[in-house]
Amino acid sequence: MSKKVYEIITERILEQLDKGIIPWEKPWTGQGKCISRSTGKAYSFLNEMLLDRQGEYATFKQIQKDGGRVKKGAKSYIVTFWKMLPIEEENKKGEKVTKTIPLLRYYNVFNLEDCENIEPKHLDKLKDTEFKSDKDSEETIKDYFDRHGINFENIAGNRAYYSPSNDKVVLPLKKQFDKVSEYYSTLFHEAVHSTGHKSRLDRINTVASFGSQDYSKEELVAEIGASTLVNMFGLETSSSFRNNTAYIQSWSRALKNDVNMIIHASSRAGKAVEMILNNK
Repeated sequence: MSKKVYEIITERILEQLDKGIIPWEKPWTGQGKCISRSTGKAYSFLNEMLLDRQGEYATFKQIQKDGGRVKKGAKSYIVTFWKMLPIEEENKKGEKVTKTIPLLRYYNVFNLEDCENIEPKHLDKLKDTEFKSDKDSEETIKDYFDRHGINFENIAGNRAYYSPSNDKVVLPLKKQFDKVSEYYSTLFHEAVHSTGHKSRLDRINTVASFGSQDYSKEELVAEIGASTLVNMFGLETSSSFRNNTAYIQSWSRALKNDVNMIIHASSRAGKAVEMILNNK
């Protein structure tokens, strides 16, 4: 059952890629604009990518219970959750012990805009974030680098990278970028990579070769995290979306080869963004 859920989720993401939509570059991703009616909380990064647009979402039963009605022909969307399943097994001493294992599950929800006779309960949480463009971006990244002792350098050239061995982020000069959003998108990408250092989230496989599965997984973490931060700081523009055919096809191939990739990458990107923002 768990494998089937992973496959369903990956298929939904692939459907969007086939339409030329980059799920992790949706305008609301990371802003907390996809809200659960039952909890009032923002959905996880993965669920935001699975949902169609910003707004408040509820199950069919929740909508009926609150006196609403789903409009005819309205489309439902899936959101995921982890169910902890207790299992019994023997330890090395032959004693029976109980442990829990996480199983991925999903249920269907509707956007309240596709419903009648029901109003959102959490309008205050659907507002934009308070970040203000590049000034806040600069201060936040500086704070993150300072907190963790990460070296950062701008060098005239054509390379942007994070070096785990030196714990250093290197970027070209800001003036070399056509737009400020492109500069910060690149900076965020490398900053997310740096969260994977062994002294932090311990995520990076330092021997992973270019094009390998481990390399692709880490790149997807950085892509999702950077896209989220660009959006959070109001730097996202239509021209900043990398929706060229080669880019889309490369991720389609990677996700088809590993149905677990998008689930794991979105979770890791969420932890990376939290570390960079320091719960701001």
